[in-house]
Amino acid sequence: MLIAVIVALAVGTYGFRLAGVLLHDRLDLPAPLRRMLPLAAAALLAALAGTAALTDSGGFAGVARPLGVAVGAALAWLKAPFVVVVVSAAATAALLRLAGVP
Repeated sequence: MLIAVIVALAVGTYGFRLAGVLLHDRLDLPAPLRRMLPLAAAALLAALAGTAALTDSGGFAGVARPLGVAVGAALAWLKAPFVVVVVSAAATAALLRLAGVP
């Protein structure tokens, strides 16, 4: 069953990509929509990151995870090396949980 789901998702993904290539010249999008499409991708990515940072199994993830994400985001904003960002975010969340913060 798992293999069937993976194959179905792969076919669907390939189909969407192929449709984009085949319909590129036939589909004329208005200029305002063409300007907003990159913003929509960024908004979807931000929504996904926010959901992953704040929820766990349909409920609030607690305080430690969002604070770890905030530390990582601040370090990324300051252009810290990627390894420093990831390790600092994980360490912040781990230390807060070790201290008893949910």
